[in-house]
Amino acid sequence: MAWQPQEEPLRTLAHYLRDSLSGHDKNAQKNAELVKVFPQMLKQGKASPDFPNYLAFLFCNEQSPTVIDLSPENYHLARSAAAILLKNDIKSGYKKIPSSNKSYIKSVILQGLRDQNGQIRNYAGNVITEIVRQGGIMDWPQILAELVSVIQNKSGSESQVAQEGAMSALLKICEDNKRALDKVYQGERPLAFLFPQLLAFTASEHAKVRSNALASINVFLPDKPQTIIGQLDALMQQLSRLAGDQSEEVRKHVCRSFVHLAEISPDMIVPHIGELVDYMVTQQRNVDDPELALDAAEFWLTVGENQELRECLRPHLPKVVPVLLESMVYSEDDILRLEGEAEDAEEEDRESDIKPTFAASKAARLATATNGEAGDAGANGSAKASSYVTPDDDDLSEGEIDEYDDDDEVYNDPEEQWNLRKCSAAALDVLASFFHRAVFDVTLPYLKNNLDSKDWQNREAAVLALGAIADGCMDVVTPHLPELTTYLISLLQDPEPVVRQITCWSLGRYSAWAAHLDPAGKRQYFEPIMDGILTRMLDSNKRVQEAAASAFANLEEKANKQLSEYCSVIVRQFVECFGKYKDRNIFILYDCVQTLAEHVGPALADPGLVNVLMPALIQRWNKVSDQSREMFPLLECLSYVATALGDTFAPFSRPIFTRCINIIHQNLEVSLQAVTNPDIDKPEQDFLVTSLDLLSAIIQALDARKGAELVSTSQPNLFDLLVYCMKDSSNDVRQSAYALLGDCAIYVFPQLQPCLPSVLEILISQMDLNSVDMTMIDSGYSVINNACWSLGEIAMRQRDGMEPYINRLLEHIAAILFNPKVPESLTENAAIALGRLGLGNASALAPNLQSIAPPFLRAIRQIDATDEKGQALKGFAQIVLCNPQAMEHGFLDFMFEIANFPQSLSARIDDGPVETFQKILLQYKNLIPNFDAYLAHLPPDKAQNLRQMYSL
Repeated sequence: MAWQPQEEPLRTLAHYLRDSLSGHDKNAQKNAELVKVFPQMLKQGKASPDFPNYLAFLFCNEQSPTVIDLSPENYHLARSAAAILLKNDIKSGYKKIPSSNKSYIKSVILQGLRDQNGQIRNYAGNVITEIVRQGGIMDWPQILAELVSVIQNKSGSESQVAQEGAMSALLKICEDNKRALDKVYQGERPLAFLFPQLLAFTASEHAKVRSNALASINVFLPDKPQTIIGQLDALMQQLSRLAGDQSEEVRKHVCRSFVHLAEISPDMIVPHIGELVDYMVTQQRNVDDPELALDAAEFWLTVGENQELRECLRPHLPKVVPVLLESMVYSEDDILRLEGEAEDAEEEDRESDIKPTFAASKAARLATATNGEAGDAGANGSAKASSYVTPDDDDLSEGEIDEYDDDDEVYNDPEEQWNLRKCSAAALDVLASFFHRAVFDVTLPYLKNNLDSKDWQNREAAVLALGAIADGCMDVVTPHLPELTTYLISLLQDPEPVVRQITCWSLGRYSAWAAHLDPAGKRQYFEPIMDGILTRMLDSNKRVQEAAASAFANLEEKANKQLSEYCSVIVRQFVECFGKYKDRNIFILYDCVQTLAEHVGPALADPGLVNVLMPALIQRWNKVSDQSREMFPLLECLSYVATALGDTFAPFSRPIFTRCINIIHQNLEVSLQAVTNPDIDKPEQDFLVTSLDLLSAIIQALDARKGAELVSTSQPNLFDLLVYCMKDSSNDVRQSAYALLGDCAIYVFPQLQPCLPSVLEILISQMDLNSVDMTMIDSGYSVINNACWSLGEIAMRQRDGMEPYINRLLEHIAAILFNPKVPESLTENAAIALGRLGLGNASALAPNLQSIAPPFLRAIRQIDATDEKGQALKGFAQIVLCNPQAMEHGFLDFMFEIANFPQSLSARIDDGPVETFQKILLQYKNLIPNFDAYLAHLPPDKAQNLRQMYSL
């Protein structure tokens, strides 16, 4: 007999559930808290394990049972609450639900897909998806066939409703299980069954079924599953039929399919590029559906980044570029929202205005520092972003509430969203980067017609377009820049804040041109650009302030050391900004300060500038709490400032050093407590990362005596904290910890030396390649990279006492050198560490020389001539002296490195390698008969270098 609920628990539960969604009755909501304890109430009777069944029964019965006695409206509230609670119950404890209850839920849940209420159908799909997600495909293998059967069934008055509900559920399953559906189970692949059905459903008479079927196909396309790749021709034919679909929702997914096909199979797009250009242009001009227009605009980004497709697009640029330019104008709704935007600089920020800020790892910061374009996606955000949301990003479904939805308004800010305008600007940027003059020739008439338009939205769009083509069209736009930049500078005074905002960004894009003019050109163009952006940093509108600060950071990157002569003006303006900015814009002001410090370096150490800048930073330092996320960018900024100021930073160093120690200590303590107490949240790793990085910067900046004093008097002891950070679970924390370890070895080695036994044991375990988490392989390699570097610095100074560690260190270093999959930078650092270990441990390493010499020499050859390379070569030479016979087959390669190493650099290194090299060469000259003939195997210039430098 099928399961049936008991009447009294069913009535009680329905009323509690009704109250849980009663938004106007606070007492009812308070009573609804009992829903949380309802399962415990049921424990008194036989119904306790059946709680999920009660929820499923309520949810799936469209008509209210007589015993419940609720109005239709209230019964709908109870059903909705039951669905949400059932999904959450499955999500949190599916494995604990008895098999019989699971079977009951599966047997009734499909009824919800036939419900006349769209929200209920959506809830049913959520529950079905959660069951599959928690139990896996094989826990309910028949669900796919059952859903397909419902979609195929066209009989009955509710057929359309049922088909749409089932197709919606199938889409959810595809989104949440796309990889699982492409796996083999008992010799069968679910996707092989599913894809032909989805393709057939795209021909359904119901638009919602067609659109969701195509959306399901689009879930799989980016991963290029072989099941689908073999049927792309059939998909392409169906897309051609659907391209003219009356439903805009269907055409959105058609556009997305073409975007995916352009990414995974561009050869299929090439023969149709002309028709697709016309189609996408038409869809992008759909003013009634901005989302459809955005999906079409994504096509240009994809095509522009594929060489094969890009060349096919060239003849069509006169069609494509104009539609991109049109799409960059703010919509009528945006115009009404933005026109006459408030002067809000004096208003305090709301908490929702301040975006979460996360510290970059050291590796990420280094990568950014070498990328001149890092700051270019300024006010218009014209960097490519995906307009599609993956299931992992959006686990909420219609009707469900995110706990962050109420106040987190920043996510609803149109200026923060990826939209048609930003996508079009990004596409224009990409196309300009490849087609240069061809794009500029189409854009120039638009600029001439709109830059001085009386309508601010047209002026703004023209300035955006001019900035978007900056990188790609620089050569052809340069002759026009004297006139254009002069006009842009005038637009910094535009009455509309949004025009001033985009003008800052565009000027920042052209700052490289102005920064590299001759002195007269700089005075005429660069200085007005710089002054104009600096002035706008104190604009009365916060968004303009933000855009100006972003643009100035970009200008700093482009101008580099040439800003040194302007430091006084810049610093004083920054300090005024510190006095005026509210919390949100302070974050980007830190970026401006650290970028200036990074590029002008010691020029910032002028006492007059230090006395202006540091009090402003210290004032902010005193205001920010240890728990504030603002601490991340502030600590990072101070790291760059300390590096630039050098020993001039000394008067400010002690309180900052002490606070960093305390922040590390506090966070480590909380982390330890969180291990044993699940109610305590582990603190964010960025507190540790940025504090460790600032300690490194201070130790590097100060003279040895002052740095040693700070380290030796730290409470708690720096090295006691460091060993915990070296073992932290976070790769970023460990990476910064090993960077600090290496700096301590260089600058405060006497203070580090007593701790070496414990430090080296941890370091050795870290160098094991097997310890790298393959899901975070890049950051894991970065940790080992820093560990190798810090080992080399320790080995340079701890020549004696390393014997107990040599064999284990060599085992890990050899594993790195022999592994072709590790990054080149890691191999090089491992080779440097090995060579430096040879300086004090040559005899211990010598027995392994024959095996380690080839990979060492391969790695060392890739490294530029530096002090570190010279030290490593000297250490390796000492190993060779202890076992010369082992180099029988590799000595020629070693001689090549010796001949290649500059003698001038060798002389600069303390106790340089020249004398050791000479000993080796003389020893082998005595060992090798006819040594001159042996030298002839080297390139003539290298052989000549050896004879001259080492008197052979």
